[in-house]
Amino acid sequence: MLTQKALLAASRTSRLRRVVTGTAVTRRVVDRFVAGETLTDVLPVVSALSGDGIAVTVDHLGEDVADRAQAARSRDAYLALLEALAPLRLGPAAEVSVKLSAFGQALPGGHDVAAELVRPVVEAATAIGTTVTLDMEDHRTVDSTLAVLAGLREQHPATGAVVQAALHRTEDDVRALAVPGSRVRLVKGAYDEPAGVAHQDRADVDAAYGRCLATLMAGGGYPMVGTHDPALITLAGQLAELAGRTGDSWEFQMLYGIRVQEQRRLAAAGYTVRSYVPYGADWYGYFMRRLAERPANLQFFLRSLVTST
Repeated sequence: MLTQKALLAASRTSRLRRVVTGTAVTRRVVDRFVAGETLTDVLPVVSALSGDGIAVTVDHLGEDVADRAQAARSRDAYLALLEALAPLRLGPAAEVSVKLSAFGQALPGGHDVAAELVRPVVEAATAIGTTVTLDMEDHRTVDSTLAVLAGLREQHPATGAVVQAALHRTEDDVRALAVPGSRVRLVKGAYDEPAGVAHQDRADVDAAYGRCLATLMAGGGYPMVGTHDPALITLAGQLAELAGRTGDSWEFQMLYGIRVQEQRRLAAAGYTVRSYVPYGADWYGYFMRRLAERPANLQFFLRSLVTST
């Protein structure tokens, strides 16, 4: 837990960011989790995963923007991404995920800025037959993100949201979101949250995840089960069967580069599996959170640094 907190703190440290991103060997490790820095890099990855029967949700990395111009560049990057995805004709098998912080959510008046700038992206996704999922960030952003979601769903009801089981409030949020037409990705949570708003013990997070998952599976929406945990993967299948869900009424979501063989196994078994595929030059924060989530990721990183020097 101390290592996890240290890594999450490091994800916000500009000095360490310069050291890590300036180290040549880091790039070779990052490639496991990030599908390159440009559209030219990510499109072959999307095509390859599709060929393996795995759907994708593509995330252009960028968060904590400093001004509206930078937020507008995030919008433009997503519009370019959707334009590039259109000729692949993958429809909902290739959607996009966005962090509203990349659209200016933390700026003065940021809620309105983010709502304004993300709307053209959602419209562009609808135009090519796919959709957008709003990623969730730390607890301070939840109300704003859910309010943006509600506004978007008035005209684009397939717009999805992410909820984090670690937060105490999430069980109530899940009950409100588990309605017909709603798409909800349930994850454990990758942010270092205070005890007043979030479970601190891993077992408590897992238990909350199970309760939230049961609510989603029993509800009228489309659950997106974001986990690599074998126990929760098994639980998801059991709850789906108990709820009488068909294979096209829910899906597994896993991160690009993590438990790849398990993604393929589940897809081969007939489950809908979607890989979360990030790309872009601003990969540092995402990369550090992946290291914090699982000891195996950190061990892989450290071994790679040793063997590359």
